[in-house]
Amino acid sequence: MTGAIIATCFLFLGLIFQKIPGFPIARLTKWVQAYLIQIVLPALALLYIPEIKPTWGLLIPISSAWLTFLLSWLLFGWLGKKFDWGKNTTGCLIIVSGLANTSFLGFPVIEGLYGKAGLPTALLIDQGGSFLIVSSLSILVGSLYGNHSESLAKVPMKILKFPPFGFLVGTLLMSLFELKTPEFLIPLLQLVGKTMPPMALLAIGLKFSVDMDSLASRFFWYGLGYRLILAPAVVWLIYRNWLPADSLDLKVTVLESGMAPMITGSIVAMQFGLNPKLASLLSGLGMPISAGSLVVWYYLLG
Repeated sequence: MTGAIIATCFLFLGLIFQKIPGFPIARLTKWVQAYLIQIVLPALALLYIPEIKPTWGLLIPISSAWLTFLLSWLLFGWLGKKFDWGKNTTGCLIIVSGLANTSFLGFPVIEGLYGKAGLPTALLIDQGGSFLIVSSLSILVGSLYGNHSESLAKVPMKILKFPPFGFLVGTLLMSLFELKTPEFLIPLLQLVGKTMPPMALLAIGLKFSVDMDSLASRFFWYGLGYRLILAPAVVWLIYRNWLPADSLDLKVTVLESGMAPMITGSIVAMQFGLNPKLASLLSGLGMPISAGSLVVWYYLLG
């Protein structure tokens, strides 16, 4: 609870900085984004991914995050091209709406509704799904749709140079070969990991602005509609055939699919210049709005 309060304070701090005349918003935003992408994400990879013991049974909940991201890419990629939304807006919707806030929002919600019994499944979905995607596929989308879009031949090198991706590959190999992160590094990695929520919300606050035009934007409601309604509905329709209808695994998988857009996803979108205002609005306003939809899903799932 204390962490959530501190993180929320950082959101308001970002909003306050916006109002200070002459405050170097652009420089601070760039610094915060670089810190999150180049330091926090690699630290989290090293902290959590080696702890995942790969088995075929894990693929069912983990695959839900990959399914909803790929569906977002297919849907918004097609709609954006058909209706000429522009590459920046299309790429923003693919990344931000394609990734659910499965950790910062997801963990406390799942624990509050189902107790600690629901956390292992939530952790798998976050680390094996959302985290891997934001460190890999989201960079591919950003490279293709961003302000400095690359040719397909150059995209692999851009992904390889992206700091979290190198750590992702390394930690996946550690997981496969059952190599643990050195114990002496754990306290430092945990400390860095704890800075993720406040710094991410600071980045959102520095870009966040709400006006009637933004709230009336169809792109905002397309993105939230996909993330909060369509994505969990698709997951429920498909995964109830693989998991028992009353199982905790199914309930957690569906609810995690219905979380608000992922803050880190919006940071990546901003990093590539993918409609930063829309990105910050989706992840910022998405959290309070998702409270209502999550309650509905909770009762629908029994």
